[in-house]
Amino acid sequence: MRAAVMRDRKLIVADVPTPEPGPGEVLVRTLACGICGSDLHALKHADKFVETSRRAGGRPMDLTRDVVMGHEFCAEIVDHGPRTTRALRRGARVCSRPVLIRETGPQTIGYSNDHPGGYGEFMRLSEALLLPVPEGLSTEAAALTEPMAVGLHAVQKAQLKPEDAPLVIGCGPVGLAVIAALRLLDVRPIVAADFSPRRRELAVALGADVVVDPANTTPWDSWRHVAAVWRDPSRAPAPPPWLPGPPLRPAVVFECVGVPGVLDQIMAAAPRGSRIVVVGVCMEADAIHPMLGIVKELNLQFVLGYTQDEFAATLGHIAEDRIPTAPLITGRVGIDGVAKAFEELASPERHAKVLVV
Repeated sequence: MRAAVMRDRKLIVADVPTPEPGPGEVLVRTLACGICGSDLHALKHADKFVETSRRAGGRPMDLTRDVVMGHEFCAEIVDHGPRTTRALRRGARVCSRPVLIRETGPQTIGYSNDHPGGYGEFMRLSEALLLPVPEGLSTEAAALTEPMAVGLHAVQKAQLKPEDAPLVIGCGPVGLAVIAALRLLDVRPIVAADFSPRRRELAVALGADVVVDPANTTPWDSWRHVAAVWRDPSRAPAPPPWLPGPPLRPAVVFECVGVPGVLDQIMAAAPRGSRIVVVGVCMEADAIHPMLGIVKELNLQFVLGYTQDEFAATLGHIAEDRIPTAPLITGRVGIDGVAKAFEELASPERHAKVLVV
């Protein structure tokens, strides 16, 4: 099969073996696969990605062998392996978490030398994890189930309360998924910050109430003002900057940048007692000042992925148009265009989500 392959830390197009489904698995043809920011980082910081996986007890990729990435996909069933129920027929469109369930334990799809992801023509998936794509839902929208589930999981892990006021730092695909989940659960006002005008536009389209350009005003000034007046306009203070003092509502900050230094900056600026949910994937070493967290009694919550129930719920929300996806899809390429798309995604003004179709 043809695939966009990570080989010698570069992306090339090559012919690789078509995977064969094992017991309880199906062979699927990839219909659409989103390019994830984590894939960009994995290519750029391949050695660090492998070392972190090893330290975390995972099964890291062998960078001397080919890797076919891609874990945000919608596919169609081509064939069934042994010991499958065949509950879904050939030709059925499906989504799945990018994991194979095997007797030796779960194995990753897309960050593996042995289990190719959605940048190839075919994949093998565990039948038990398949979710049928609802009738009427486009293949492209269904392919965004995985990244949008990341946002839903992050918001669920935040354990938000009615009095909480969220602030989203970074409006790339991860931040936009968080914004969509916050709007879905009616946790408002949603304040979002990003230097990119295009990403701020997308933040509004996904449900942000207030967007901030950090080059002109600090996100915290806007957050304090909005959090103070959202439910009680009579208590409106003078326009930002607000006088120092305790916030009227607890802050829950979603770090969705994943760049060294950002987490420490958030800890320095956050009000006392804030909860910080780290969603952005930083693959480089970073430094924070623990004393900031101690003095302010900050709560740090790191999140990863989603549960099967959250993944299934996200697919349903997309199908019912409760989570918008159309604004996110800004480009489409074939297998031959994956390497170029990786380059273009480095610019926040050009793309949000590029699909390999």
